[in-house]
Formats: sequence, C-alpha cells, structure tokens
Amino acid sequence: MSMLASLRKEKGLTQAEIAAILDINPKTWQSYETGFRTPRPQTMQKIENFFGIPKEKIFATAFGYKM
Repeated sequence: MSMLASLRKEKGLTQAEIAAILDINPKTWQSYETGFRTPRPQTMQKIENFFGIPKEKIFATAFGYKM
C-alpha cells in the first residue's frame, strides 16, 4: 500500500472524499496512490498541508530519495 493510501485511510477518508478536499478529480487521486502519476508541485503542497507531513517524505520514491 502506498503512503498516500495509508495516510488517507488513517483519516478514514475515501478516495472521492480526499479528492474533494484537495479539489482534484478522484481518478487523479487514484493515479497518485498507485504511483501512475506524480502530483504537480502545487498539489504536493496541498497534500503536505492537509496531512502535516513534508512532501519530501510522502513522495520520497517519486523524488528518488532513499529512506
């Protein structure tokens, strides 16, 4: 399970609910969770702000970081 999926589930939210909160399409959110797409910087910032976790940690794989 991806970090995005885990964080979303910890909040008790569906993909549609988190997408609405972040003002994005639910299919777009799903593509982020599966790793098919990486969010744009503005969306990464929204996700960081919502979860209170640095985007570098959330998207470590996308950035090529070794954690």
